[in-house]
Amino acid sequence: MEKLVYTVVDLIEILGISKNKAYSFVKEAYLSKDKFRVIKIDGSYRIPKASFEKWLNEGN
Repeated sequence: MEKLVYTVVDLIEILGISKNKAYSFVKEAYLSKDKFRVIKIDGSYRIPKASFEKWLNEGN
């Protein structure tokens, strides 16, 4: 089954950034709500794949 959400670890691999940078980036997106959608579940971040890929493909 295809993943519907990414984790921070997935973004580390996709973007080629460090763990600290990835968590800062996702937390910023979660708080600002102007990049891509981020869901927080029991302290863990989940990023809907469609929302992230749309943001990424728009060249942001």
